[in-house]
Amino acid sequence: MEEGKLSPVLDGHPSLRMPSPLITRRTRTQSTSDRGMRNPDQSGTIVSFCRTKGHGFIRPDEPRPGEPLIFVHVSDVEGEYIPVKEDRVTFRLCQIPPKMERSQAIHVRIINFCHTKHHKWNDPPSAEEKTEDSATFVN
Repeated sequence: MEEGKLSPVLDGHPSLRMPSPLITRRTRTQSTSDRGMRNPDQSGTIVSFCRTKGHGFIRPDEPRPGEPLIFVHVSDVEGEYIPVKEDRVTFRLCQIPPKMERSQAIHVRIINFCHTKHHKWNDPPSAEEKTEDSATFVN
């Protein structure tokens, strides 16, 4: 996928833009990670998270102009449980290089579980998770 292009699944959903290229914990530079960890903790609600695709979106309690939803990569989720829609989380914002115009959530921790059954990362994917379609994101 070309830099700056949207994932075909998310094309037409301006508030659900995945960074391109994806910046994972593994590929993020130490200096970028350090800058992100200096940012204050924020809180928000999981809007969607797809374990099989490895990413999701958070609606921050205090959204930034032009960024109503924050992208979260699976590598930045802390803890043993997979986040699900409506979980309350804390996170820190990390700007996405090279232009530093957009942000993604890092150091994401679930602070309040919704009433849906939660699976651990080491549990095998359920039938629902295997058939999830990222085109069903809801704003």
